[in-house]
Amino acid sequence: MSGLDEFGEIARLFRPLTRGAAGAFDLMDDAAVVPQRAGFDLVVTKDAIVEGVHFPNGEPPDLVARKLVRVNLSDLAAKAAEPFGAFLAVSWPQGFGARDRERFAQGLASDLEAFDVDLLGGDTTSTPGPFTCSLTALGWVPAGRMIRRGGARPGDRVLVSGAIGDATLGLAAVRGEIPDFDGRLTHRYRLPEPRLDLRATLRRHATAAADVSDGLIADARHIAEASGVGLFLDLDQLPLSGAAATWLERQEDVAAALLRLASGGDDYEIVCTMPSGATRPRGFTVVGEVRETPGLEVRAAGRTVDPGAGGWRHR
Repeated sequence: MSGLDEFGEIARLFRPLTRGAAGAFDLMDDAAVVPQRAGFDLVVTKDAIVEGVHFPNGEPPDLVARKLVRVNLSDLAAKAAEPFGAFLAVSWPQGFGARDRERFAQGLASDLEAFDVDLLGGDTTSTPGPFTCSLTALGWVPAGRMIRRGGARPGDRVLVSGAIGDATLGLAAVRGEIPDFDGRLTHRYRLPEPRLDLRATLRRHATAAADVSDGLIADARHIAEASGVGLFLDLDQLPLSGAAATWLERQEDVAAALLRLASGGDDYEIVCTMPSGATRPRGFTVVGEVRETPGLEVRAAGRTVDPGAGGWRHR
């Protein structure tokens, strides 16, 4: 692949990822056409990830590409949208050779195919800085049915899917701070699973939703702020995997440990609110309630605690 210019590289690495989508024009135009779908709204989201910030320095390029796909599809999952297309922007760092670029494209192809998403366009550049890439993901949702952050109502319950805290411990394992004998925690951090399987449940029951990227506490707070309500979170009800529960048992300060698990982020589960009378869907755990008075109260180890930022702060 050496000697290829930008357009040759795009043709070799990324044109096959369009999978023949008509509006992509084989990536030979300056823009794409997104066809309309009667009775549906187009949902658009965009996330970028940066080496040394969102993934460790020297992470295998194929894993970087797969995480890029998954964190963006997680946003669509929280909106109860069905993904179908994406636009890529990638800045290759100095020393990022042909084999590295091929591995990135292979990882991207693997997950775009797995989640039935077509690459519709994008851009590639070089940079003297860290490896940076972003994806703009497109999805369909029935007209007027996108689940927003701003729909929570006093009296609603706060629920979260799956298990929380594995990615925080997975990052600690990647850094060599804790053991991860079977690799499950590391896997949860490196390759999160976007909860696209929850679309129908969210459409039926959720009044508001967000994906857990910044941290459960922080993302629940985002819902509260967008909805103009208050929240109570009980971290003693936090759903944990076996590995996380074992880690928690070894901690002297249980409240601090629970705060760490609920603030670490990168879980890519769904935190949402549902009416109090709704039947709790399978796979969700009730972790709090929506209150009328704005503000956030967090309880851990049986006492009220200061959550601080509650997760990642974007500056």
